[in-house]
Amino acid sequence: MKASQFLISTLRQAPADAEVVSHQLMMRAGMIKRLAAGIYTYMPMGLRVIRKVEAIVREEMNRAGAIECTMPVIQPAELWSESGRFEKMGPELLRLKDRHERDYVVQPTSEEAVTDIARQEFKSYKQLPKNLYQIQTKFRDERRPRFGLMRGREFIMKDAYSFDRDEAGAKRSYQAMAAAYRAIFDRFGLSYRAVAADSGAIGGDLSEEFQVIAATGEDAIVYSTGSAYAANMEKAEAAAPAGPRPAAGEALAKTPTPGKSTCADVAELLGLPLARTVKSLVLATDELDAAGEVAKTQVWLLLLRGDHDLNEVKAGKVPGLNVGFRFATVPEILAHFGTPPGYLGPIGLKKPLKIVVDREVAVMADWVCGANDKDFHFTGVNWGRDLPEPDVVADLRNVVAGDASPDGQGQLAIERGIEIGHVFYLGTKYSRAMNASFLDEDGKPKPFEMGCYGIGVTRLPAAAIEQNHDERGIIWPDAIAPFTVVICPVGMDRSEAVKSAAESLYAELLAAGVDVILDDRGERPGAMFADWELIGVPHRVTIGDKGLKDGQVEYQHRRDTAATRVPAGEITAFVKGRLAG
Repeated sequence: MKASQFLISTLRQAPADAEVVSHQLMMRAGMIKRLAAGIYTYMPMGLRVIRKVEAIVREEMNRAGAIECTMPVIQPAELWSESGRFEKMGPELLRLKDRHERDYVVQPTSEEAVTDIARQEFKSYKQLPKNLYQIQTKFRDERRPRFGLMRGREFIMKDAYSFDRDEAGAKRSYQAMAAAYRAIFDRFGLSYRAVAADSGAIGGDLSEEFQVIAATGEDAIVYSTGSAYAANMEKAEAAAPAGPRPAAGEALAKTPTPGKSTCADVAELLGLPLARTVKSLVLATDELDAAGEVAKTQVWLLLLRGDHDLNEVKAGKVPGLNVGFRFATVPEILAHFGTPPGYLGPIGLKKPLKIVVDREVAVMADWVCGANDKDFHFTGVNWGRDLPEPDVVADLRNVVAGDASPDGQGQLAIERGIEIGHVFYLGTKYSRAMNASFLDEDGKPKPFEMGCYGIGVTRLPAAAIEQNHDERGIIWPDAIAPFTVVICPVGMDRSEAVKSAAESLYAELLAAGVDVILDDRGERPGAMFADWELIGVPHRVTIGDKGLKDGQVEYQHRRDTAATRVPAGEITAFVKGRLAG
């Protein structure tokens, strides 16, 4: 490709609504253009990156034995009603009607469509296992799309779905996909972690996220400094507290804490460590009648150490809370505690409720909590003496850096990441709901055991930029750069020697299979270099009259601080050597 034939549309400044680095740089480099909120045109430069991502994904999926197909973006609502998702999914699912008033959805994923294929095509256990995948446009009607391709409404995703005859086969398919994902992300040349992830309402332990490490990442990744343990924050388990509970050493006292409604303020007032305080979080669960109206409400009190934060996913696994919970309203709080939030505690409740205690709180002695009286807290609180032993003790909190690793090896550390892939064992959730079965060896019908596996194709370039950039622009890994090499001739329009050398190198690199672009636009050196540094092409060869007179050209990698002089006759071999690693 020659630059004069291509579309290069760089900007000096990013649009005002571009909040994160990847959004700013993709806009400035002319890779995407905003059409509507969360909807972008992939410009030629950006599309080249996306196509390279797709090619790597496709090669490794095919190598792993998956079979490519394409399912419709617009899908009939009947399929989604079979699975229950048409009714259960919120406004993120874009619903529409055709001219005949039939309901359709714009698919965010394709579990229903692929399960429909399976129940029609896979009749016998002899046809299994199978894995169908697609690289397809998706749509999720985000309430607040932001960060460019990181959280857009329209996006491209690779989604795959495995079908097996039993759980053991499904786990083998899962492991094959997990291995394929590692091969894919290794080829991208990005620093990433595979971390255990929560499986949500489906249950089970087979769920992993693939996270690109980036300081600006929206997810917290927890890992052990002494083992291979890694999980996302939702899944990360807090190690059980060591040792028995200390004996009570203080008397219970109702202590004035005027205007101090937070644990941090109370601890400061009393001159105590924040870890001696206990925070009260009030939740509620609603039981609905046949008409969908609230028939009964149960209020819950969760107790956590003052320096810890609630992990809502963990709370959602507590029996009773696993049906779905919400935070209690102020009237509900007043009815049960007799005081507004800020001074709540488990002693002296106005109405009974269910109490769930974090494991750390269960082994505390002489702790501080709200007294259910404005401007007062209890100090010297102890289990067994001042209130009954807790009925339910659970891991409720987010882990923090420095916690012991739950596998007993090392301490936990936390870094930021951007999710770019997820592998997930589904089981029979969709096959049972949609009556998708096959005849097993005994001649009896059995539901398919399924897995699903996604990669954010358009999200990945944004994640790569968040990890690889500097003040001048993007720094692409070779595997997904829009062009691998750029030739920058200085004064090509004025020097026949420069033009000839540039054209010759261009032809040689093309013949060698190198993805090269020749900048023949006649731009001034400063503007030309600024464009390619912004765009992030990793390898640059500069050819100028002065250097050619000495038989030299200049090579510079995008990460290099200075150029390297290379004999003009050796530059092709030199570049090929650098590309080979």
